[in-house]
Amino acid sequence: MCFETISAKALNTYMQSSSYILIDLRDYADYRRGHIPTARSIPYDDLMNNINQLDKGKKYILYCDRGSMSMLMSKELCTLGYSVINIYGGIHAYRGVLER
Repeated sequence: MCFETISAKALNTYMQSSSYILIDLRDYADYRRGHIPTARSIPYDDLMNNINQLDKGKKYILYCDRGSMSMLMSKELCTLGYSVINIYGGIHAYRGVLER
């Protein structure tokens, strides 16, 4: 695979570098109920429809509910030349405090 998959526990290590953009692929309602701090809400379908608006010079970390949608999107973005990391297990694997 052309992208990396990390555990939710390893996320803090990656987020210490401000060069990563964290993207929550769940729908807006789920995002508002609670998301990983600093995450931007870009639902899966919205990202697919506006994929050309992402900057290929940036690095992205993706997550969804349980990891399957972010895995698919990571593969798609990677094949298009984006630098992507997927969080295995999605937000369900994250044990930190959620932001609302």
